[in-house]
Amino acid sequence: MSEFNGVMMQYFHWYNEPNGTLWNELAENAADLAKAGITAVWLPPAYKGTAGGYDVGYGVYDLFDLGEFDQKGSVRTKYGTKEEYVNAIKVAKEAGMHVYADAVFNHKLGADQEEETEATPMNPENRHEAIGELQKVKVWTHFTFPGRQGKYSNFEWHWWHFDAIDHNVYDENMNAIYLFKDKKFDEQVDLEKGNFAYLMGCDLDMECEEVREQLKYWGEWYVDTTDIDGFRFDAVKHVKAGFFPQWLNHVRRYSGKRLFAVGEYWSGDIDALNYFIEVTGGDVALFDAPLHYNFCEASKTGGDYDMRQIFDGTLVQQQPTLTVTLVENHDSQPLQSLESVVESWFKPLAYALILLRRDGYPCVFYADYYGAHYKDTGNDGGEYEIHMDAHQWIIDKFLEARQEYAYGEQYDYFDDNSIIGWTRLGDEEHPNGMAVVLSNHQKGTKWMEIGQPNQTYIDLTEHIEEPVVTNDEGWGEFPCLAGSVSVWVPQPK
Repeated sequence: MSEFNGVMMQYFHWYNEPNGTLWNELAENAADLAKAGITAVWLPPAYKGTAGGYDVGYGVYDLFDLGEFDQKGSVRTKYGTKEEYVNAIKVAKEAGMHVYADAVFNHKLGADQEEETEATPMNPENRHEAIGELQKVKVWTHFTFPGRQGKYSNFEWHWWHFDAIDHNVYDENMNAIYLFKDKKFDEQVDLEKGNFAYLMGCDLDMECEEVREQLKYWGEWYVDTTDIDGFRFDAVKHVKAGFFPQWLNHVRRYSGKRLFAVGEYWSGDIDALNYFIEVTGGDVALFDAPLHYNFCEASKTGGDYDMRQIFDGTLVQQQPTLTVTLVENHDSQPLQSLESVVESWFKPLAYALILLRRDGYPCVFYADYYGAHYKDTGNDGGEYEIHMDAHQWIIDKFLEARQEYAYGEQYDYFDDNSIIGWTRLGDEEHPNGMAVVLSNHQKGTKWMEIGQPNQTYIDLTEHIEEPVVTNDEGWGEFPCLAGSVSVWVPQPK
């Protein structure tokens, strides 16, 4: 039986137009994506955010409102209605793809009513340091969901379901994180700022049994309602790591489905990622943020970057079976707060490195595939207009190569600081193999073994017209152009 060369697509970016059309667009494109070689799509948060029909989804207001109730100024979400969402999932699955939902368990925003309680102001830069006494506070923490009126769940959220909040009505100017009385920040989180459990809004208390049980119930309801195949967990470095396997295994047992899961632990610290994997027992894969940062650096330093080191310190190098590899995402794209752009010229090289190798589960980014055009304020306060190039044609070539040729043993030739390559030797169902060569500087060639004697290979990318013929021992001299990538596949008979 041949290997399964799955490819995930992040089917959104931060600046998709807030016109409620994304779910219908997916339904229209699903068959083409599946034909191209996309085997799963990760969709953005589908529930109502505090900014209603404009919310990207991470400003979570009501997990049970998938674009069904008149709340926060709209019925639909940024992406469409509940009916359109459920239909898009159905169409994508009928096309042969899995569908992953985005689950945001860290925080809630947009409470309906204020509550009075007591809290201690803590230093945002050092969460272990109190910067005031325990004091009376008025906080927006009571979620009643008046538009939904108890449908699906009559649970109301109160201050005691949260650990902390960063806004006190009694002291509007205080820059602090207010830790509620008798609460502590959750453990098993990232250690930046002393303890990075608090990120934004009303921070869910994972030590509270009511919170855990409500989220488990929501998981049951969500799988029943949508028939999704897995989850992408947002901001996992801010949530008690041990919660995720407990929640996931509960929903798996309930649904009788294996349910894939990947977490977003956005950190370049490989030790922190390995710690999360250890605590979660390998139940949750992680996105390879260190690899993204390597791509970012390589794209900005050009020929000065040593390509032999492109996988150094990455998750895919250390945890190949628990890694989702990526080039870009909605947080790293231009003008976002975590902006770390992979320059356009390097995108084909980066996608070759995640799509055509044996290790990792690659994720294609919507804005890299289709392109994107938008305006926003940058981190420096200036107004900018952004054009992100569409790389669909070259990504489609790589997807074709992944489907047809990326099988069997992999031989690496990472022996030059600017030109690297590898071969895949193929298997019984996919004979004749494949060779990949890429360069971040000058044009050149790579002498590599592909295991097929006297075989003719052509460049699938069509960057180079002249074919390559292997010798009697199955070795060949495979070229590529400067700052480019060539994918050598068997010449059709």
